[in-house]
Amino acid sequence: MPPRRTTDEQGKGVFEVEWPLFGELSRALALKVVRSYDPEIIVGIATAGVVPGAVIAAILDREFHSIVVSRRYQSEVVRETPAIFGAAPIAVRGRRVLVVDETCDSGATMRLAVSAIVDTGAVEVRTAVAFKTGRYEPDYHALATESEIVLPWDKEVLFQGELVPNPLYRDTIGE
Repeated sequence: MPPRRTTDEQGKGVFEVEWPLFGELSRALALKVVRSYDPEIIVGIATAGVVPGAVIAAILDREFHSIVVSRRYQSEVVRETPAIFGAAPIAVRGRRVLVVDETCDSGATMRLAVSAIVDTGAVEVRTAVAFKTGRYEPDYHALATESEIVLPWDKEVLFQGELVPNPLYRDTIGE
């Protein structure tokens, strides 16, 4: 099934990604990376960057870790700026690292993750995202778009034992 494209209230496009497309984009991103870089370890930015990060790590047969950089986890209020929760994985020390996230717009989250990984002693750090949605230029991206991305694992959430449309995207995807 092709991706569903709609428009939100601000007239910005909405790009609903299905699992098969996500898999192909992850494969393409892994191939882009390996053609010019040989990461020893992949670090996915939690929470949503863990999925593409783990897939890329599996495709490249590399060690996988995560780092939590988020706007969500402070007193149930969405933060204006991201913050690191926890430490960068110590396994990055002395190694070439690829930091992966699902999307990248301003680059604030990515810059925080890269800084933490460099501070932990990585010898080289490059960045990759499935979707480049803004001005920030990661080293690698699978697809560039100005649309808001709705990923397959974000469409539904468990509520009282039932899968229901994610309230964060209810207006965006019209469910």
